[in-house]
Amino acid sequence: MTVKKIMTALALAASLLGTATQAAETFPTKTIQVVIPFAPGDTDNMLRPFIDKMGEFLGHPVILTYKAGAGGGVGAGMVATSKPDGYTLVGTSQGSIVVVPLFNKEIKYTTESFAPIASLSEGGFMLLVASNSPWKTLQELVDYSKKNPNKINFTTSGAMGVTHLLAEIFASEAGVKWTHIPEKGSGPAVTALLGGHVEMTSSAVAPALAHIRAGTLRPLATFGENRLKAFPDVPTFKELGYKVASPGYYGISAPKDTPKEVIDAIYSAAQKVTEKYHSQIAENLGGFGAEIKLLPPKEYAAYLEGQKKLFSDAQKNLDLKQ
Repeated sequence: MTVKKIMTALALAASLLGTATQAAETFPTKTIQVVIPFAPGDTDNMLRPFIDKMGEFLGHPVILTYKAGAGGGVGAGMVATSKPDGYTLVGTSQGSIVVVPLFNKEIKYTTESFAPIASLSEGGFMLLVASNSPWKTLQELVDYSKKNPNKINFTTSGAMGVTHLLAEIFASEAGVKWTHIPEKGSGPAVTALLGGHVEMTSSAVAPALAHIRAGTLRPLATFGENRLKAFPDVPTFKELGYKVASPGYYGISAPKDTPKEVIDAIYSAAQKVTEKYHSQIAENLGGFGAEIKLLPPKEYAAYLEGQKKLFSDAQKNLDLKQ
């Protein structure tokens, strides 16, 4: 390489470094929007206690906007193709960032289309039966299911969603067969169980929370790595000897190639919000059966990659019907 080419390359590198440094020094200069790729009532509840306070530490408002459709694919896809400057982020879950691009062939983005910023909260997923069900433990359910293949009907929020896939992954590992009846949302899935139309549901915690506390639904096990604080008596599948684990972390991500300095600035604001308003946020999330789960960019990225492997393996190994 000639001296001239070397000097040109060094100048370019210096220019890029200067641009990144300038972005970090001046960011933000305007409102930041976090796109929620679902209708109000789930992901936004997991993120709002943090998002509403972040402007205090960034100097400009951080607001939620909604762009639902395609199981989260529309809103996430919009962010994936946005300018990577930190002003357009996405409210992230394993559903929109991992599952949708794996199972929806019309979706053009991948998990790697995003730069994870932070996990903020943890919800949960569980298998539930009615309180008058004959199965009081997961083992009793498994034993019955092995003797009566496909006799148990179960609902979820929809085909190829997280709750459907987790139930199928577990069923395969346990060596049982159930009949899936997809519903249009978590609410209808829980309602079908309450009405006695099915024997079981695989659901996020929040839609079932009031019914669990009222004693009309019985959770048998949760899919997280650890027991949920809201349900200390409900075991995880891992505790019961199964490998399947999928904690529901909710966070924020930026388009890939967003400068590290910008990502770090946003994460720093999330840290400060969590420190200052920890009790208030914990109480708010507790109303949805959720809890604080602050993870920095690298750890949140590792979580999403782990979820990608889990659901990629399911796609390859299970006979799933759309």
